[in-house]
Amino acid sequence: MSELNPAIAGQQNDPSFPNVWQELKWRGLVHVSTEESGLEQMLAGEPITYYCGFDPTAPSLHLGNLVQLLNMRRLQLAGHRPLGLVGGSTGLIGDPRQSAERVLNTKETVNEWVGRLQRQVSWFLSTEGSNAMQIVNNLDWTGPLSAIDFLREVGKHFRVGTMVKKDTVASRLNSDEGISYTEFSYQILQGMDYLELYRDYGCRLQTGGSDQWGNLTSGTELIRKVEGATVHAYGTPLITNTDGSKFGKSEGNAIWLDAEMCSPYAFYQFWLNTADVDVVDRFKVFTFRTRQEIEAIEQEVAERPFARAGQRQLAYDVTSLVHGIDATEKVIAASAAMFGQGVLADLDEDLLVAATAELPSVQVPSDSLGIVELLVATGLSESKSAARRTVGEGGAYVNNVKFSDVDAVIDSSALLHGRYVLVRRGKKSLAMVEVAP
Repeated sequence: MSELNPAIAGQQNDPSFPNVWQELKWRGLVHVSTEESGLEQMLAGEPITYYCGFDPTAPSLHLGNLVQLLNMRRLQLAGHRPLGLVGGSTGLIGDPRQSAERVLNTKETVNEWVGRLQRQVSWFLSTEGSNAMQIVNNLDWTGPLSAIDFLREVGKHFRVGTMVKKDTVASRLNSDEGISYTEFSYQILQGMDYLELYRDYGCRLQTGGSDQWGNLTSGTELIRKVEGATVHAYGTPLITNTDGSKFGKSEGNAIWLDAEMCSPYAFYQFWLNTADVDVVDRFKVFTFRTRQEIEAIEQEVAERPFARAGQRQLAYDVTSLVHGIDATEKVIAASAAMFGQGVLADLDEDLLVAATAELPSVQVPSDSLGIVELLVATGLSESKSAARRTVGEGGAYVNNVKFSDVDAVIDSSALLHGRYVLVRRGKKSLAMVEVAP
C-alpha cells in the first residue's frame, strides 16, 4: 500500500458548515440519496463505517473516481471510517455500460489491476488513527461461494421486474445488442457487497456516482430484506462541462490518475484549460478550499478573467492532491523553463518529454543542427530565407539561448539529455527536435 499523500493529509473540512452533510450539499456532491434527514442525522452523530467501490476494469483510476476518493476523504475528515473496496470479483464481470458489452479481462490482469488500484486508493485515505481506512476485496467473499449458494442465499431476494427497470439495464435491453446475464447479474453482486460489509464491519453508508444509483439501492434493499435494517446511500452528480460535454475527456481519452498513463504535466494542463464558467464548480468538487476562499476566487474570476488566476490555483491544487506537491512544482518549473524563465537542462528527461509532447516535433540527423536548418525542419520558418530573417532579427532561440549568427551550428554538448533541442521563434512559437543517434 502507498502512504497517504502529504497534500491530502494537510487538508480539512470547512468549519463554517454545521456538519459534513451540509458541506457536501453546498459543494454540489449530492444528486440523489436515501432519506435525507436520517442520513444527515447519522453523519452528524457518532462515527459510522461507509464504503465506496472501485472496479479494476483498467490499470488506473480516472477523474470520475477522483470525485469519489475526495468525497470519501471528506467523510473521513468528519470522523467516519472508510472502507475502500477494490472489486476483484466485480472487476471480472464489469458494470454494464450504456453502449455495449464489456470485454472481459483475464483473471491475471484483473488481479494485477486490483493491486494498482489499492495503492491509488491508499494515496487519498489515511490508514492511521481511530477511523483508519481499510482496503477490502469482494473476491474474498464471492470467490468461495458456489453458484447454487449464490442463487439460493442472495439471488432469491432480487426481483427481475425491478432489476430490468434500472436505467442502464433498461437502455441495454432496448438496444440491438441487448445485455448478457453476466452483466445483468452485476447489481446482485454489488448488493451482496453491501450486505457482507454490513455484517462484517457494521457498514451503514455506500457512496458512488448517480449513474450507479440502481446498484447502490440494490444493496440497501437487500439489507432491509435480509437483516431488517435501514442503511443509507447517496450518489454524486455526473460532472459535465457547462457546454454539456463529458468532463474528464481530452481528445477522446480519459484523464487517468496514474502518472504513467497521464503525466503530471498533462494533468496540470488539463486543469489550466478549465473554462471560466466551470472554475468555481471545479474548486467545490475537487479541492478542499473553504467557502470563503472559493467565493474570493469567484470574484477574482469575474473581475479579472484574463489573468486566469483561478485556473492556475485550481491546476496547482488538484495536481498536488493527485501527484503531490513536489511533482506539481516541477511541472510549473517546466512550464516556465519552456519560455525562457528557467533552466531547461534542470528538467529530467521524462518531464521534458511530457512538457513538449503537444509541440510540433521532428527528428533530424546529427549533421543537420544548423540554426537555419532547425527552424525550417520544425516548420517554425517556411523557408531558409525566412529562417535567416528570423535569426537576423534576434527571434531565434535554441534551448532558450538566442542565436544571431545565421551560420551557427548547435554543438552536441548543448543537447538536452544528449538528444533533444527545444527551438523557439519569438516568444511563443515552439518545436521539439530529437537528434537521431
